[in-house]
Amino acid sequence: MKRKKIVLASVASLAIVGLLAGFAQHQMRNPKRAYEFMSVKVNSLLDEIKATDAQRAQVNQMKDELWQQGQAMHQTEQLREELVSQWGADQVDAAKLHALVNEKIDALRAFANKAVDDSVQLHDLLTPEQRAKLQEEIRKHHHHHHGPDSMH
Repeated sequence: MKRKKIVLASVASLAIVGLLAGFAQHQMRNPKRAYEFMSVKVNSLLDEIKATDAQRAQVNQMKDELWQQGQAMHQTEQLREELVSQWGADQVDAAKLHALVNEKIDALRAFANKAVDDSVQLHDLLTPEQRAKLQEEIRKHHHHHHGPDSMH
Protein backbone atom coordinates (compact mmCIF):
# COMPACT_ATOMS: atom_id res chain seq x y z
CA MET A 1 0.00 0.00 0.00
CA LYS A 2 2.79 2.43 0.90
CA ARG A 3 4.66 1.64 -2.34
CA LYS A 4 1.45 2.31 -4.28
CA LYS A 5 1.16 5.76 -2.66
CA ILE A 6 4.79 6.53 -3.42
CA VAL A 7 4.40 5.52 -7.07
CA LEU A 8 1.19 7.57 -7.29
CA ALA A 9 3.00 10.57 -5.82
CA SER A 10 5.78 10.16 -8.38
CA VAL A 11 3.28 9.89 -11.21
CA ALA A 12 1.54 12.97 -9.86
CA SER A 13 4.81 14.88 -9.83
CA LEU A 14 5.43 14.15 -13.47
CA ALA A 15 1.81 14.89 -14.23
CA ILE A 16 2.37 18.31 -12.68
CA VAL A 17 5.29 18.82 -15.04
CA GLY A 18 3.02 17.87 -17.92
CA LEU A 19 0.21 20.09 -16.69
CA LEU A 20 2.58 22.99 -16.16
CA ALA A 21 3.84 22.52 -19.69
CA GLY A 22 0.31 22.43 -21.04
CA PHE A 23 -0.77 25.43 -19.00
CA ALA A 24 2.31 27.38 -19.93
CA GLN A 25 1.97 26.61 -23.59
CA HIS A 26 -1.75 27.36 -23.62
CA GLN A 27 -1.32 30.64 -21.75
CA MET A 28 1.75 31.88 -23.52
CA ARG A 29 1.38 30.42 -27.00
CA ASN A 30 5.14 30.57 -27.17
CA PRO A 31 6.94 27.22 -26.80
CA LYS A 32 10.20 28.84 -25.70
CA ARG A 33 8.52 30.83 -22.92
CA ALA A 34 6.42 27.81 -21.94
CA TYR A 35 9.56 25.68 -21.68
CA GLU A 36 11.26 28.34 -19.56
CA PHE A 37 8.20 28.56 -17.28
CA MET A 38 8.14 24.79 -16.84
CA SER A 39 11.89 24.68 -16.19
CA VAL A 40 11.61 27.32 -13.47
CA LYS A 41 8.82 25.33 -11.79
CA VAL A 42 10.73 22.03 -11.98
CA ASN A 43 13.91 23.63 -10.68
CA SER A 44 11.96 25.27 -7.87
CA LEU A 45 10.65 21.85 -6.82
CA LEU A 46 14.19 20.47 -7.02
CA ASP A 47 15.33 23.31 -4.74
CA GLU A 48 12.53 22.46 -2.29
CA ILE A 49 13.61 18.83 -2.01
CA LYS A 50 17.32 19.75 -1.95
CA ALA A 51 18.15 17.67 -5.00
CA THR A 52 21.79 16.88 -5.71
CA ASP A 53 23.46 17.96 -8.94
CA ALA A 54 23.24 14.38 -10.24
CA GLN A 55 19.54 14.19 -9.41
CA ARG A 56 18.93 17.56 -11.07
CA ALA A 57 20.69 16.41 -14.22
CA GLN A 58 18.58 13.25 -14.44
CA VAL A 59 15.29 15.02 -13.67
CA ASN A 60 16.02 17.76 -16.19
CA GLN A 61 16.88 15.16 -18.81
CA MET A 62 13.52 13.43 -18.17
CA LYS A 63 11.78 16.83 -18.33
CA ASP A 64 13.47 17.67 -21.63
CA GLU A 65 12.60 14.32 -23.18
CA LEU A 66 8.97 14.61 -22.08
CA TRP A 67 8.86 18.18 -23.36
CA GLN A 68 10.15 17.16 -26.78
CA GLN A 69 7.74 14.25 -27.01
CA GLY A 70 4.89 16.51 -25.87
CA GLN A 71 5.77 19.11 -28.48
CA ALA A 72 5.67 16.46 -31.19
CA MET A 73 2.20 15.42 -30.00
CA HIS A 74 0.92 18.97 -30.39
CA GLN A 75 1.62 18.90 -34.10
CA THR A 76 -1.98 18.37 -35.19
CA GLU A 77 -2.02 20.34 -38.42
CA GLN A 78 -2.08 17.21 -40.61
CA LEU A 79 -5.13 15.83 -38.85
CA ARG A 80 -6.91 19.19 -38.83
CA GLU A 81 -6.17 19.85 -42.50
CA GLU A 82 -7.32 16.38 -43.49
CA LEU A 83 -10.56 16.73 -41.53
CA VAL A 84 -11.30 20.04 -43.25
CA SER A 85 -10.34 18.77 -46.70
CA GLN A 86 -12.55 15.69 -46.33
CA TRP A 87 -15.59 17.97 -46.09
CA GLY A 88 -14.91 19.10 -49.65
CA ALA A 89 -14.79 15.56 -51.01
CA ASP A 90 -17.78 13.74 -52.51
CA GLN A 91 -17.19 10.92 -50.08
CA VAL A 92 -15.31 11.09 -46.76
CA ASP A 93 -12.44 8.62 -46.37
CA ALA A 94 -13.34 7.41 -42.87
CA ALA A 95 -10.52 4.86 -42.83
CA LYS A 96 -7.93 7.57 -43.44
CA LEU A 97 -9.39 9.78 -40.72
CA HIS A 98 -9.51 6.90 -38.26
CA ALA A 99 -5.88 6.07 -39.08
CA LEU A 100 -4.84 9.67 -38.36
CA VAL A 101 -6.78 9.68 -35.07
CA ASN A 102 -5.25 6.34 -34.08
CA GLU A 103 -1.80 7.74 -34.83
CA LYS A 104 -2.48 10.60 -32.40
CA ILE A 105 -3.80 8.20 -29.77
CA ASP A 106 -0.71 6.00 -30.14
CA ALA A 107 1.49 9.06 -29.63
CA LEU A 108 -0.48 10.00 -26.50
CA ARG A 109 -0.18 6.43 -25.19
CA ALA A 110 3.59 6.46 -25.76
CA PHE A 111 3.86 9.83 -23.98
CA ALA A 112 1.81 8.60 -21.01
CA ASN A 113 3.86 5.41 -20.75
CA LYS A 114 7.08 7.41 -20.80
CA ALA A 115 5.70 9.68 -18.06
CA VAL A 116 4.94 6.60 -15.93
CA ASP A 117 8.37 5.08 -16.62
CA ASP A 118 10.01 8.39 -15.73
CA SER A 119 7.97 8.65 -12.54
CA VAL A 120 9.17 5.21 -11.46
CA GLN A 121 12.72 6.28 -12.29
CA LEU A 122 12.17 9.50 -10.31
CA HIS A 123 10.90 7.50 -7.35
CA ASP A 124 14.03 5.36 -7.37
CA LEU A 125 16.27 8.41 -7.85
CA LEU A 126 15.00 10.32 -4.80
CA THR A 127 15.59 9.55 -1.15
CA PRO A 128 12.59 8.77 1.07
CA GLU A 129 12.89 12.25 2.60
CA GLN A 130 12.92 13.89 -0.81
CA ARG A 131 9.92 11.86 -1.93
CA ALA A 132 8.02 12.89 1.21
CA LYS A 133 8.86 16.56 0.61
CA LEU A 134 7.87 16.32 -3.05
CA GLN A 135 4.63 14.61 -2.10
CA GLU A 136 3.92 17.44 0.35
CA GLU A 137 4.60 20.07 -2.34
CA ILE A 138 2.34 18.24 -4.81
CA ARG A 139 -0.45 18.08 -2.26
CA LYS A 140 -0.09 21.81 -1.53
CA HIS A 141 -0.16 22.63 -5.23
CA HIS A 142 -3.13 20.35 -5.87
CA HIS A 143 -5.01 21.62 -2.82
CA HIS A 144 -4.45 25.21 -3.92
CA HIS A 145 -5.82 24.57 -7.42
CA HIS A 146 -8.44 21.87 -6.83
CA GLY A 147 -9.59 22.02 -3.21
CA PRO A 148 -8.82 19.91 -0.14
CA ASP A 149 -10.86 16.82 -0.97
CA SER A 150 -9.79 16.28 -4.57
CA MET A 151 -6.62 14.20 -4.04
CA HIS A 152 -6.60 11.04 -1.96
